[in-house]
Amino acid sequence: MTDFVQTVAFLESKLPRRASVAVVLGSGLGAFASSLSGRTEIPYAEIPHWPQSTAVGHAGKLVFGSLSGLDVVVLSGRAHLYEGYTAAQVAYPVRVLGRLGVCSVVFTNAAGGINPKYRPGMLVAISDHINLQGANPLVGPNDESLGPRFPDMSEAYYSRYRELARAVAAEQQIPLEEGVYAGLLGPSYETPAEIRFLRTIGADLVGMSTVAEVIAANHMGLKVLGISCVTNLAAGISLHKIHHEEVLQMGARVQEMLVRLLQALLPRLEP
Repeated sequence: MTDFVQTVAFLESKLPRRASVAVVLGSGLGAFASSLSGRTEIPYAEIPHWPQSTAVGHAGKLVFGSLSGLDVVVLSGRAHLYEGYTAAQVAYPVRVLGRLGVCSVVFTNAAGGINPKYRPGMLVAISDHINLQGANPLVGPNDESLGPRFPDMSEAYYSRYRELARAVAAEQQIPLEEGVYAGLLGPSYETPAEIRFLRTIGADLVGMSTVAEVIAANHMGLKVLGISCVTNLAAGISLHKIHHEEVLQMGARVQEMLVRLLQALLPRLEP
């Protein structure tokens, strides 16, 4: 708890104001942070007790700025379990955001497409997730000041935000699908047999992030929207081998579309 207090106090001393909305940017999806005006940028390495991003495609900085008069906190890059962090460490930044006054969080990620109707470059609003990472950030003694021992997860991804995202995407003429995200440990990509299993149990997307953060956000009562960028077709769906460079390249290609969606959507998210 001492670490937590120190992190919150440090950021409160550096940020000009509180923000009610935050965005977490995944692999190759960092352009949105640069679109904010009046930016304050803080490298993760300067924030006490903050987990560092070591994955390629993650800038590793917290950005505070304004979008059409709305103050927004952006985490440009995240920590992953496969980097050696615990689930609690991965979720630590989200818990700090909640303490800083954030009420709504939009999580973005790069994901492999399992649903056969998905194609690389598509955006998908996450309707639910399947936690196959073998970890949960709430394991251990519960801090009642953060949330209940057994938080409900029946609407982990706020339905009203999903409806709003679809409406805004239609206005912007951006195709937006909806599907279930399966979170795996990584860092190896999934085998074709694992993808067949995931498809059988109802997964439309697969990735190596987001789940622990969303659990922690729900534990604190934050409202969550998840948006995946389909950067590649999952193993067995495509005959091509998967490379991380392909993921980053596709993320770069769809950034303009994601930025446009977020710019139109965020000012309409009620706290």
